[in-house]
Amino acid sequence: MSSFETQRTTMVDSQIRPSDVTKYPVLDALLAVPRELYVPAGQRDAAYVGNNLPLSKGRVLLEPRTLAKMLEALNVQPNEMVLDIAAGYGYSTAVLAHLAEAVIALEEDESMAHEAEATLSSEAVDNAAVVIGPLAEGAAQHSPYDVIILQGGVAKLPAAIEEQLKEGGRIACLFMEGALGLVQIGYKIDGRINWRFAFNASAPVLPGFEEAGSFVL
Repeated sequence: MSSFETQRTTMVDSQIRPSDVTKYPVLDALLAVPRELYVPAGQRDAAYVGNNLPLSKGRVLLEPRTLAKMLEALNVQPNEMVLDIAAGYGYSTAVLAHLAEAVIALEEDESMAHEAEATLSSEAVDNAAVVIGPLAEGAAQHSPYDVIILQGGVAKLPAAIEEQLKEGGRIACLFMEGALGLVQIGYKIDGRINWRFAFNASAPVLPGFEEAGSFVL
């Protein structure tokens, strides 16, 4: 077993299972996907630490626990279509591809998007497609989605994203209030999203998901 495989097993046993993640498809997906391939080359040794991993200015790879608990709460099914917003280098997309029928990975950073595409292809993840465009606009051409997940913090969810969620679908958002964040799962019922608290986490707010009127220096 390679050192990365050992680290992956340790990550699941020490970070994921103790966080009340019990669904076997989620655990199996996390054990199967080589997280070290989906981070910048210089950060591979840090791929399995239990923190958010910086990718670029204001962008992170969510800590393993946060992603795992989101997936546990979303309960993605094998016949569902998922929109993965802010996919970065494609790790969350690769994990979701184990759970869903198809995954659309939305990324606005072209270099990250191209790298994600190359890695997903080399890893034979053939049920995922990378779309390059503004994160806050979603990927309407493939909508509606059964599940939407955002790989970063949100202050305000744009209406365009809400509209792309299928009636009866689920969305996972990490709503940031200062330094504190609440992951909430939204269920679209009669055209409106009803939110339920899932757990606490933290991440930088994604570009385009800031409160209206706020700005970032």
